[in-house]
Amino acid sequence: MARDPVSAPDAEGVPRRSTRRFPLFTRDTARPEGGGRAAPRDAPAPARQWPMLVVLGLVALGLLLTAFDVFRIGTILIGAGLLTGAVLRWLRLNVGMLAVRSRFTDVATYGVLGVTIVLLALMAQPRPWLQIPFLGDTLHFTVSN
Repeated sequence: MARDPVSAPDAEGVPRRSTRRFPLFTRDTARPEGGGRAAPRDAPAPARQWPMLVVLGLVALGLLLTAFDVFRIGTILIGAGLLTGAVLRWLRLNVGMLAVRSRFTDVATYGVLGVTIVLLALMAQPRPWLQIPFLGDTLHFTVSN
């Protein structure tokens, strides 16, 4: 007896794959590389997920500062939180829930987003802390009065 549309029993009645198509229902998923606990099993739940809590704490503090009208420092702190996540994902073998995809994808995603947020915060108007000369020329070239 077949268990799902893409498996059929062999001579002993054990289901086997009859096609190369994926089954309609996924019964199990693999944990991402590095998705294990960041602390021993007997540690309390927050201690087991300390890398994720560090990143969330930095981002929450940045959002709080942004809400209190310290925009530039708050957004730099948000970007620094994501960069901290990238560094933790790169250096530590087990980072708990901070591991979402493969290590390379996580580091690239956290890193690119963190650097982008920090650069945008540094270039925010008025009185930007970072000025990139060719961006002003590009803006004047693309937008005409």
